[in-house]
Amino acid sequence: MKHAYLIVILALIGLSVQAQIFDTGDKAIYKKREAGFYERVILKDKPEKANELPQVLSCNFEDDYPTQAEKYNAVWHIVPKSQGNTGTCWCFAATSFFESEINRLSNKEIDLSEMFFVYWDYVDRAEHFVETRGETYFAQGSEANALKRIMPVYGCMPEAAYPGKPANREYHSHTEMVKEMEAYLEAVKANNQWDKEQVRADIRAILDAHMGVMPETFTYQGTEYTSTSFYQSMPFKAGDMVSFMSTMSVPYNEKHELVEPDNWWHSDDYYNVSLEDFYTLTENAIGQGHSVCICGDVSEPGYDSRKEVAVVPEFDIPAEYINESSRELRLHNKATTDDHCIQIVGHQNVDGENWFLIKDSGAGGFDGKNKGYRFFHEDYIRLKMMNIMVHKDAARPVLDEIIKK
Repeated sequence: MKHAYLIVILALIGLSVQAQIFDTGDKAIYKKREAGFYERVILKDKPEKANELPQVLSCNFEDDYPTQAEKYNAVWHIVPKSQGNTGTCWCFAATSFFESEINRLSNKEIDLSEMFFVYWDYVDRAEHFVETRGETYFAQGSEANALKRIMPVYGCMPEAAYPGKPANREYHSHTEMVKEMEAYLEAVKANNQWDKEQVRADIRAILDAHMGVMPETFTYQGTEYTSTSFYQSMPFKAGDMVSFMSTMSVPYNEKHELVEPDNWWHSDDYYNVSLEDFYTLTENAIGQGHSVCICGDVSEPGYDSRKEVAVVPEFDIPAEYINESSRELRLHNKATTDDHCIQIVGHQNVDGENWFLIKDSGAGGFDGKNKGYRFFHEDYIRLKMMNIMVHKDAARPVLDEIIKK
């Protein structure tokens, strides 16, 4: 009997020690989401939206986090812009990434037009809708590497040449425009009117009405350009940028499709690499003065717009258990989805852990004190980010190994 009591006592001590080990202070709580930049500024003419905000599951966020942007080693980038009431984060992130590359390669500071790429992505998408007889997913989202497809065909132009919105509108708003295009394409499908040239012309007319007519030529710093000649003046080619993902569902060190609705053209130009390579490539790129365009999940309890941080709470998964399998589980069961694209523009090491400075065009990125910035812990990158785009020079260590194999 004494032995039985001893076993029980030891078991209780063990549970107590285990509880202390894993009780890091992270607690899951429900809280009412407060009206932020999106509701208060972008939708300021629709105050009823602020009363419709749901309760959300969140971390209690009791810790202090490294949210002083000036302490990060940052690459050159244009001051954050809001994407307004649009689903164009993919373009804002990728365009900013290309702007940083222009500066890194030539020391030039060029503000590119995001809406130039959005415009042509919609045109291409409408054509693809015709080609697939209405099977193409038509919505606001797309993928960051769409710019690699668009630039060689249509070129690019500066923001001043094509702001892509009426002069009297402070922020972009595409809700009504997209509804109009969706209704038009549904009518095309219902009436079996698969005339690609006519659809292209009609979609362009809708875009012109809402976003403005794109100029055929423009003057930049005293020189006249077309969008094509402006792209040809850039210090890079779109193909210099390389995309990576990390999933156990397909073989590593090969190119595969990123299976995601926003990848509407089914691009299979993503190198699939191990989680170790995926993270190391990201860390090394920003450490070597390259920025990184990165996309992934932002609908997590450890992601908070006012605290401005993205962390993985202990109650989600302890840090030591973040690996390829735990990452894959979340990809497989759709707990990780491709919600948002952003740009890594800086980093710092704090107490042996890496933190990344994020440039964020989403409305939530403007809720905190660092307008347009967030701060990601390295664990969040490993567990919840789905794909990245970097310059080929930053990817060289990984690419060289893939080519050798």
